[in-house]
Amino acid sequence: MTGDTQSGRRAAPASRVTLDDVARRAGVSLATASRALGDHPHVAAATRARVREAAEELDYVASPEATRLAGGPTGRVALLVPHPSRWFFGELIEGLEAALRAADLDLVLFRVGGPEERAAFFDRLPARRKVDAVVVLAFTVDEAEHARLASLGVDVVVAGGRVASYPSVGIDDHAAGRQAVDHLIHLGHRRIGMIAVEDDGRLAPDPDGRTSAWRAALVDAGMEPADELQVTVPWGGEGGADGMARLLGLRTPPTAVFAHDDETALGAMRTLRRAGLRVPEDLSVIGVDDHPLAALTDLTTVAQPVREQGRRAGELVAAALRGELRERVPPAELLPTRLVLRGTTAPPGAPR
Repeated sequence: MTGDTQSGRRAAPASRVTLDDVARRAGVSLATASRALGDHPHVAAATRARVREAAEELDYVASPEATRLAGGPTGRVALLVPHPSRWFFGELIEGLEAALRAADLDLVLFRVGGPEERAAFFDRLPARRKVDAVVVLAFTVDEAEHARLASLGVDVVVAGGRVASYPSVGIDDHAAGRQAVDHLIHLGHRRIGMIAVEDDGRLAPDPDGRTSAWRAALVDAGMEPADELQVTVPWGGEGGADGMARLLGLRTPPTAVFAHDDETALGAMRTLRRAGLRVPEDLSVIGVDDHPLAALTDLTTVAQPVREQGRRAGELVAAALRGELRERVPPAELLPTRLVLRGTTAPPGAPR
């Protein structure tokens, strides 16, 4: 029978103690506990001492699997990204890479685009080269994928959105949507359409945030969110163009349109131009993101700090590898968004 420890707490029987027990006792993640016991150089001295003390208190004996996980550092961080060619993801990668480079860590990119490609990647995940951490870029993780990531025994961080089980950096999509729709309401618009972007393979960590914002803003202003004023399209300019055409086909078209992102908004503006309608005299348009083309086309938008989200996620990774995260899963870090007034919104029927 195991006696009391020096701290006065009774240790669990050695045969039952796992590395996860040690991590919980030390108040760190499983990956940090593994690295601390394996003398990983990125772990802070105080954290290493705390983990070792917890292991001694519990009479922990490392299993072969735990020893494997506690192997030497690779200096590599895996990045899972659905569409690296898109502006949003490219900006996240730029910020993330800069922060990891400053921490002397290398980035290894894995593309996980369509459903089949994504399923194949996660099926092969245990055989992937060893990395020190994984960054998930702006998509949700289902239960099976979560289990696969957990099998790696490394820290996981999310950039560009929120996934409850991991440390994450993103924006409040509902708040961003409210900034956009409230602006249109303040201008005097009462028939406001929305072009929503369909959830392509769970790319949006908060797919309903901007949609719920549109509905809530209208209700708060005493208006009924008519279903006919909401259209859902594939992401991108062509989808936005099609969505705008559908809204213009209504018996009573909207006087303003909120698009879920700037590229969709730009497609909507193309349809308006081809229809001989003026923006904003005949119809106001607003997006979200502050894409570089938004400034060139004078698009009113809600700006989000995309590159900063990547940078902060990289800093979270470096902190996790040093064992410095105060909580195993800290609250999501939400960066502020701001309304950028340009030339595509005005009061209904306002002359230019």
